Amino acid sequence: MGTIKVQTENIFPIIKKFLYSDNEIFLRELVSNAVDATQKLKALTSIGEFKGELGDLKIEIEVDKAAKTIRIIDKGIGMTQDEIEKYITQIAFSGAEEFVNKYKDKVDKNVMIGHFGLGFYSSFMVAKKVEIFSLSFKEGAKAVRWECDGSPEYQIEETDSKKERGTTIVLHIADDCEEYLENNKIEGLLKKYCKFLPVEIKFGTRKEFIPSEEKDKDGKEKQKEIQVDNIINNPIPAWNRKPTDLKDEDYKKFYHELYPMQFEEPLFHIHLNVDYPFNLTGILYFPKLTNKLELPKDRIQLYCNQVFVTDNVENIVPDFLTLLRGVIDSPDIPLNVSRSYLQADSNVKKISSHITKKVADKLEELFKKDRADFEKKWDDIKVFVHYGMLSDEKFFEKAQKFALLKNTEGKYFTFEEYENHVKANQTDLDKRLVYLYSNNAIEQHAYIDAATSRGYDVLLMETMIDSHYINQLESKLKDTSFVRVDSDTVDKLIKKDEKQPSKLTEEEIKLLQPVIEENVPKEQFMVMFESLSEKDAPMQITRPEFMRRMKDMNALGGGGMNFYGNMPEMYNLVVNSNHPLITRLLKENDAEKKKTLVKQATDLALLSQGLLKGAQLTSFIKRSVELID
Repeated sequence: MGTIKVQTENIFPIIKKFLYSDNEIFLRELVSNAVDATQKLKALTSIGEFKGELGDLKIEIEVDKAAKTIRIIDKGIGMTQDEIEKYITQIAFSGAEEFVNKYKDKVDKNVMIGHFGLGFYSSFMVAKKVEIFSLSFKEGAKAVRWECDGSPEYQIEETDSKKERGTTIVLHIADDCEEYLENNKIEGLLKKYCKFLPVEIKFGTRKEFIPSEEKDKDGKEKQKEIQVDNIINNPIPAWNRKPTDLKDEDYKKFYHELYPMQFEEPLFHIHLNVDYPFNLTGILYFPKLTNKLELPKDRIQLYCNQVFVTDNVENIVPDFLTLLRGVIDSPDIPLNVSRSYLQADSNVKKISSHITKKVADKLEELFKKDRADFEKKWDDIKVFVHYGMLSDEKFFEKAQKFALLKNTEGKYFTFEEYENHVKANQTDLDKRLVYLYSNNAIEQHAYIDAATSRGYDVLLMETMIDSHYINQLESKLKDTSFVRVDSDTVDKLIKKDEKQPSKLTEEEIKLLQPVIEENVPKEQFMVMFESLSEKDAPMQITRPEFMRRMKDMNALGGGGMNFYGNMPEMYNLVVNSNHPLITRLLKENDAEKKKTLVKQATDLALLSQGLLKGAQLTSFIKRSVELID
């Protein structure tokens, strides 16, 4: 008999409530301990400390629903009675750490998972009683049985029931945790937390079909059914292999192993492999992204020595990198004993900076290596790049070399290339370079057409974060402004010396203005007359750049923009004083006919901006049919 050496008898409630965030991690902790025991034995063999036969080192998980037990069985280093007293009954005494310290000059410290010595006690989150059966590898060692019911009291004795080297943990599952006696539940936990542990893990058996020597009546070889070990993990995942040993097909295969419900292929990958000043391995994949910033369903998975920790990596990588998928594995990321939450420290910041740099370098490499292929992928990754440039200054600096601008003709330009492309024709009176853009080429086709007819080039800025991105570019690019193509009439988009004389006098405009104003809400529309080309539309709806952009930024969550978000949409209804229809309206004596023509022209302008809906749209269609008749 003995007593667990703790300061308070309330240690187990503390462990259960505060050190571990979720019941289910008990299996991760116990299997990780079994892996450590196995890895220790391998290490001792490699340095000649153990000269016996290793044999089959599989870790086995057994569920006995009738007996209400779960067994975790390893054939690793085992423990003597003294070692159980030392490592189990002294809470927070880590056998892994002691092992590494003892053999620090002979054994790679990163082969050990455990560090805290508390993982074993997570078993009491689901078990009303725990037994340990262990036989040390040491010559002459005797098997030991240990038992505890979750109180500070325990029993320990020699036993003849353990014949093989290693340790068996027996969990007697509590009545309120019987869900863990279901095979599907346990297999799910094993695949979640232990999928890439470095030692094979067996959970029961499964059926397989192999060719037999027999043939059917058609002469075809028959298949026979056999039972094989159900190995739930991949001990040598792709990220732990050398990039030179892997082909593109291997990376794609591993991607689908990580995300079996993802049917699309990743665009490209980045293999991380750093051993100084910190340890970091992993593979990151670029998935196809939509123009919307959606919460990623399949996120980057964080591992510590191949043990799954979390897929919530916001504290490890910058926000924009969370749009990627893949694996990061590092023993140098500080974790609490549950390995569930991350603590920000200098190592984490260094790792984050390194990953950002590697991603930027990879994108630049792809751009330089095969620009045509990079352009094909640009539309799928631009949300990610724009988000990165917005959120990380260092990434912005690097991204300037490969970030592309795409125009309505489908041509791609670097920042420098585009400046040279448009500066001759799109520099205004104030010597500022004006970049025209559209956020919807279909809806704004008329405005794009008007601009290109003037020889202007129009960019496509279609993602929901582009309002923020445009603001950033205006602050970074010297003497450059961005103007949406529907924010003003074509002659005012870029200030020039050229002015069109108006065919209407001030008096004539005063006569027409109230007739037109009747057709639109005054609180939302401002009617103004401008002398445009006869070829331009008789009426146009424009949306002032500043107000519209502020509202767009607010819609995505632009800090400080709430004021604009609460304001109503504002539009300009621009009347082309030089268009023949406007002149005709002035001369029309039939009041009803004039009203109809004004309404039709106004509705056409509203329709071009998608503002004609419901009853108004129905009325417009009926009126159009009547005018045709």
